[in-house]
Amino acid sequence: MTFFLEVLIGGLLAGVMYTLVAIGFVLIYKASGVFNFAQGSMVLFAALTYVSLVERAIPGWGALAITLAAMLVLAVATERVVLRPLVNRPPITLFLATLGLSIVIEGLAQTLWGAQVHGLDLGIEDVPYDVAGLSLSTFDLFAAGAATALVIALTLLFTRTRIGLSLRAVADDPLAALSVGIDLRRVWAVVWAVAGVVGLVAGLLWGARVGVQFSLSLIVLKALPVLIIGGFDSIFGAIVGGLIVGGSEKLAEIYLGGPLGGGIENWFPYVLALLFLLARPTGLFGQARIERL
Repeated sequence: MTFFLEVLIGGLLAGVMYTLVAIGFVLIYKASGVFNFAQGSMVLFAALTYVSLVERAIPGWGALAITLAAMLVLAVATERVVLRPLVNRPPITLFLATLGLSIVIEGLAQTLWGAQVHGLDLGIEDVPYDVAGLSLSTFDLFAAGAATALVIALTLLFTRTRIGLSLRAVADDPLAALSVGIDLRRVWAVVWAVAGVVGLVAGLLWGARVGVQFSLSLIVLKALPVLIIGGFDSIFGAIVGGLIVGGSEKLAEIYLGGPLGGGIENWFPYVLALLFLLARPTGLFGQARIERL
C-alpha cells in the first residue's frame, strides 16, 4: 500500500505539471474559441530566454523580469498581429495560424539563443522527501506548490476583478458582451498576456525537469489528453484532467507495463482521452455547444 500511494501521489504531482500547460490553452479557448497550438512554443521560448540570460551572467530575478516582459510582448503581439485580423474566420483557419505561429516562435528562439541544449537549475534539488512515511520528490512538491499558487491567482483574477468578469461574459456570449460595452480586443489582449505568464511558469518548471531543448515544445501533445478529459473551456477541468492523466499513467506503467511490455506511460493517456471522446466528447467539465441549424 505504501508503494501504491507513492506511485499515485507521484503521478498526481506530475499531473500538476501537465495542468500548467493545459491552463494556457483553456484561457485562450474560453476567450476567443481558438485552440492555440503555439502554447508549447511559448513554453519553450520562455524557458530558453530565461536560461540564456542566466548563462550570460544576468542575475536570476533580473532574467526573470526580462523574460516576463518578453513573454508579455510576444503574447500581445501574437494576438494583435496574427489572430485579430482573423476574427470570424473558420476555426480551422485559426488553428492553422497558431500551428504556423508555433514554428515561427521556435525559429525566433533559435535565432536569438541558438539550438544547443541547456540545463536549468532553479535551486530546487530533486531529492526524496519523507511525508508521513511516503518518499516524494522535493521538486514535484515545489512544482505542485507553484502551480497551486498560480491557479489560486488566476481564480481570483477571473472571479474578483472587472477584467475577469468581462472574460466570463465574453466566454458565455461574445455578442452579448460586446453589446453591453465590453471591449473584446482588450479582453483578448489580457488573456493572451496571462497565457504568456502561464507559459513562463510552465517553461521554467518543465525546463528544470527535462532540460531546455527544442523538444520541450512538444509538451503541447501531453496537454491534449488533459484538455479532452477535463474540457477545453474549464480551468477546473484542466486541473482534474491533469491529475487523472498524471495518476493513471504512473499506475498503468507500474501495474500494466510488465504484461504489456512496458513503455505504456507515453500512450496510455491517449487511450483514456479516446474513451472520453467516445463517451463524453465535451470532457468532464466542458460545456456542450448548441448550434441552431
